[in-house]
Amino acid sequence: MTGQNERPFSSVSRRAVLAGLGAGVGLMAAPAIVRAQSETIRIGFPTPLTGPFGAEAKDQVKSAELAVKLANDKGGIAGRKVELLVRDDKLNAGEAATRTLELIEKDKVHAVVGALSSAVQLAVNEVTRARGVIYVSISQSDTINEVKDFSRYTFHEALNPHMTTAAVARATFRKGSRVALLGADYAYGHEMMRGFKRAAGELGAEIVGEILHPFGAADYSTLMPRIRAMKPDILAICNFGRDQANSIKQANDFGMKKQMQIVVPVLLHNQRIAVAPEVFEGVIGGANYYWELENGVPSAKTFNAAYKAAYGSLPTDYGAYGFTGVSALLLAMEKAGGTDTDKVITALEGLKYDVAKGPQYFRTCDHQSVQSVLVLKSKPKAEMKSDQDLFEIIQNVPGSEQMLRSCGELGFPT
Repeated sequence: MTGQNERPFSSVSRRAVLAGLGAGVGLMAAPAIVRAQSETIRIGFPTPLTGPFGAEAKDQVKSAELAVKLANDKGGIAGRKVELLVRDDKLNAGEAATRTLELIEKDKVHAVVGALSSAVQLAVNEVTRARGVIYVSISQSDTINEVKDFSRYTFHEALNPHMTTAAVARATFRKGSRVALLGADYAYGHEMMRGFKRAAGELGAEIVGEILHPFGAADYSTLMPRIRAMKPDILAICNFGRDQANSIKQANDFGMKKQMQIVVPVLLHNQRIAVAPEVFEGVIGGANYYWELENGVPSAKTFNAAYKAAYGSLPTDYGAYGFTGVSALLLAMEKAGGTDTDKVITALEGLKYDVAKGPQYFRTCDHQSVQSVLVLKSKPKAEMKSDQDLFEIIQNVPGSEQMLRSCGELGFPT
């Protein structure tokens, strides 16, 4: 996902980040910074606390802080206390690079977890790999898995667009289905639309048209008649944050749901509760987490209980990324016996973990977390048993490397 003031993380912005690195006090020298093994373990956590993704970012912080609290309550990691250092990246790649550099050079963090934007996470990744610091990304992206942006220090905890669009398409597309695409004109929208087009080709569905809209668009009224004229069976809306709520609301106002099935690659908890239930009713989308997993997944039940004890509510989808990302890192540090970078990388590469949603592990070639993908359907108000009873889990697709793009396709040697 890319912010309002961002461009996709192009070679220009990459050069700007690297120039900023070079301007520091010897920042490009001597990667793999050595920290004392008796000090507090410090984890940097850049995320867009301000801006249109602020609700999701604040949920990530709460869940990450919970992971740290639970570790400290058990005596810390290898006998050391853990501290989370949260920084507002303002949904801006340059700001994220600056804050990450400060976390490494000034705050002496041992690792970084975070980011909620495709471009921002790539900026963070440029800094961490130049400095030899482990980075666990919790933003959906296909790009960070590709060989040009990968480093041995980079781990991708979040799902990626290929995974979510494939799961949603298999649950909704049929041979001969007519599919229209509406997407935000930036990295996230383009990656999600590409995923749906790929899935349509594999399933025998037909893409009947594509429409792009600007990030942060308030009015979609001119687009709805164009979509209707395409006569689709399915409308796939590929945007994030407030854009998702606004576009679905206007599609609902135009009566589109009576004529076609609306699907989204990621069905967002916070955007669903921001509007009336009837706006999202019947919309189908993917998710990394939903609290009702507790009915069949013991770790989800434990996570929900801990979150509710801490905050009096239930965790959200994007919030769960903060918990799983930090928890995986801490488990690897525990296994490594401390914060030695090489040992923690080895531990992460061999880690089998289940902290909130069932089994997960990092694939060898690109360090993508292999995990389940949920397909959810938004409930009508009459079926909601509580304000938190938002969705029905219609599929829980088990984690498998078969749901990922191949290592060869990503550019890795085969």
